[in-house]
Amino acid sequence: MTTYLVRRVLGLIPVLFGVSLLLFTITRLIPGDPAVALLGQRASPAALAQLREDLGLTKPVWINFAAVPERGLAGLFDAQYPNYMAGLLSGDLGRSIFSRIPVVQSLVQRFPATFELSLFAMIFALGVGIPAGVWAALNRGRPADTAVMAVAVSGVSLPVFWLAIIFIYLFAVVLGWLPPSGRLSVGVQLEPITNLYVLDAILRGNWVALRDVVSHLVLPAVALGTIPLAIVVRMTRSAMLEVLSQDYVRTARSKGLDERIVVRKHALRNALLPVVTVVGLSFGTLLSGAILTETVFSWPGIGRWVYDAISARDYPIIQGGVLFVAFVVAVINLLVDLLYAVIDPRIQYA
Repeated sequence: MTTYLVRRVLGLIPVLFGVSLLLFTITRLIPGDPAVALLGQRASPAALAQLREDLGLTKPVWINFAAVPERGLAGLFDAQYPNYMAGLLSGDLGRSIFSRIPVVQSLVQRFPATFELSLFAMIFALGVGIPAGVWAALNRGRPADTAVMAVAVSGVSLPVFWLAIIFIYLFAVVLGWLPPSGRLSVGVQLEPITNLYVLDAILRGNWVALRDVVSHLVLPAVALGTIPLAIVVRMTRSAMLEVLSQDYVRTARSKGLDERIVVRKHALRNALLPVVTVVGLSFGTLLSGAILTETVFSWPGIGRWVYDAISARDYPIIQGGVLFVAFVVAVINLLVDLLYAVIDPRIQYA
């Protein structure tokens, strides 16, 4: 297990390097000039030129041949990407072009919001999806199975942003049951510890804030969780149908075991392996794809932050935010692979 873990961790290095290279290239292809976006269209050419120089945008992107006569071979690396990688290796993701706030500092503030939203969306997807998938498998070909699968297909088909708008209109505007946006209502006091507001409210013993935070989470979490919900339902149903046809399940039933024990202990546990794979991939997708949900619900997470940075041509935020999400997704995939051995002891890693 240790050898496998070390090999997988070392394998993350070329993956993240490739992501950084591709990301750096794509950001430089975004139309527009950060200097113009910051100073405006009416800024003087001299001011724009000075700002570009201050931001390091006047240097070559990859290799600086012009610096060789003065600095020798070391001057080759006085370019945008080598300087970016040098800062990255030292843990410096740069500063926002507009706010001048370090990207790392903004990540510490915003990632907990995205993680909390994605976590509750996945809890919703699993809490509803696994029982629904099991129920559909046990009632294969019956109206209950048809109804569950129809809902699952609808969950995949409906656009998240459209569903989010419908939720806001119905439950916030018409019924007034839930807040339409944000993480915390105006006037509700909560002193953050981890920036995970649910956990912070529990640690502080602030039950008023806890109710308010949970009420703000319901709509965006349900809207974001509809796609993984549909996937979990379909995967659980498929895996359960395969397991229920196995000899050991028929043997357990022939021994007179209660059907609930057969389903829970003999069938469901063996059907969880493909479901865990889907959950790991879906959770990574939630972290990296919550832009629309965070934008509609004004959720102050990484998705909305990166979206605003793309509009403003804020290169350090785009690069730092996306690279960090890529790292988190890679770690989640590693944890999912390790979880296989916990669910199925027959799996051994060398």
